[in-house]
Amino acid sequence: MILLRRLRWMFFFAMFFCTAAFAVPLTEDQKIDALIHSVEVSDAQFIRNGSAHDGKAAAAHLRMKRRFAGSRIHTANDFIEGLASRSSETGQPYQIRFANGKTEDASVYFHMVLSHIESVSTAAPAPAGAPL
Repeated sequence: MILLRRLRWMFFFAMFFCTAAFAVPLTEDQKIDALIHSVEVSDAQFIRNGSAHDGKAAAAHLRMKRRFAGSRIHTANDFIEGLASRSSETGQPYQIRFANGKTEDASVYFHMVLSHIESVSTAAPAPAGAPL
């Protein structure tokens, strides 16, 4: 029984380290999904045209805008600058109000999150010649 338990843990660690060794940088679509998800799971409020919305409503709105934008959005930066920073109807900047009461422009928030996403996704680059 102890041997079986040890083998199970050895298998777990081997799988973990093999997966990490072959990690590849995220695609732009994955980065955009991660940006939207960051709002969806936060306890911050997304302020759009003067009205506050919870994370789930904000994520649904951003996904809808992304769907309508179609092929116009190629990168995570395109998403931030073209869709996630301001209202396309009024031109007003979107804002994020955090649980501590601090408010900042959504553009600043999304660029900060994108920097973090990119630093994490490139922390373990794929070895040369690894399949993508």
